[in-house]
Amino acid sequence: MKGLMLTKQRRSLRRVEVERAPRLGLLRPTSTGFRVTVRLHDGQTPDDYERVLDKLAHAWRVHSVRLVGWRPGKVTLAATMVDPLETVAGGQSLADGLLRVRVGRLDSGEWFVIDFRKVPHWLNVGATQSGKSNLANALIAGLAPQPVALVGFDLKGGVEFTPYQRRLSALATERGECARLLADLVGIITSRMALCRQYRVKNIWHPRLPDEARPMPIVVLVDEVAELFLMADPKAEKEEVAAVATRLLRIAQLGRAFGIYLVVCGQRVGSDLGPGVTALRAQLTGRICHMVNDDETAKMCLGDMDSRAVVAARQISPDRPGTAVVLGADSRWHLERSVHVTEEEAEAAAEEHAELAPSWALLTGGPAIEVADAAELEQAVEEFTEPDFEDLPV
Repeated sequence: MKGLMLTKQRRSLRRVEVERAPRLGLLRPTSTGFRVTVRLHDGQTPDDYERVLDKLAHAWRVHSVRLVGWRPGKVTLAATMVDPLETVAGGQSLADGLLRVRVGRLDSGEWFVIDFRKVPHWLNVGATQSGKSNLANALIAGLAPQPVALVGFDLKGGVEFTPYQRRLSALATERGECARLLADLVGIITSRMALCRQYRVKNIWHPRLPDEARPMPIVVLVDEVAELFLMADPKAEKEEVAAVATRLLRIAQLGRAFGIYLVVCGQRVGSDLGPGVTALRAQLTGRICHMVNDDETAKMCLGDMDSRAVVAARQISPDRPGTAVVLGADSRWHLERSVHVTEEEAEAAAEEHAELAPSWALLTGGPAIEVADAAELEQAVEEFTEPDFEDLPV
């Protein structure tokens, strides 16, 4: 009996052939193409199909093929018949729930949604005219009508975020101002820690925290992050840069549980800016890489997550502004194209909802929401999806 089992096992081993045509299941139509489940042959893994997706796209005469799921012995492939990113430019940026904004389309045809409750911190890089600033406009237009505080760090002398200043609770335009503003944000985290300890909860979204005590979420937008770390005179500026780096890193590490979320933007972000940048990058789970001028920035943004995403980012054409490679909640990379939101549209949204911007003094020293503002903010919250108060880890 034992000899018979060994003979069967040897025959099974001989049958293992990785390079064999797939066994296709039923085709299920989608809005942009079709999905199909493929049975793996003995010896095959999902990685074998990841490597030949371009070949499958040409063989099936479709625009692209993506691997969208797998389970033991099977993989699911999604084929897109036409490029869903061609018609994105005329879309709209829409608020899609509290701390959620639809900012573009994915190559799968689905909306690209930045959800700060799922992915709290984002790194957004791109060269001039790549669409990086347009994405910031889309975020501001989508967040402006929501009951959240917006804080800007604009190291271009304020030219990027000044048009939206009416909706911002604070705006820093020089590194010294940034250092002081970051210190205030660390102080806000400390006070919210005390609040959470008082109610014995791990984060501000816990249901045991009363609604009247729940602090307002804060979204921090940082433009040209490299300017925070560059030093013309190392002797004179080293201490200030170290303070900025330490405070920004602490906010990235602790901010999620206490309702502070980061969007860090830059034209060039590389390890040569110092260890502070690399440590900060490790805390920014969401990654958006537009067309960049150098490999180092693409590697800094995407290289620690997926090397294939780096290759895709370097192939983005300059005649497709707004196109980027994104890594978000599902840990898979996708091509994305942002909706076109002009500076005038974002400025109009900021002006229209300027009354929702809490004062910086209120955020740093007063209660979470003043009594006079509570009814107005409660009405604004009702327009959006209520948070799902899950017990998020710190």
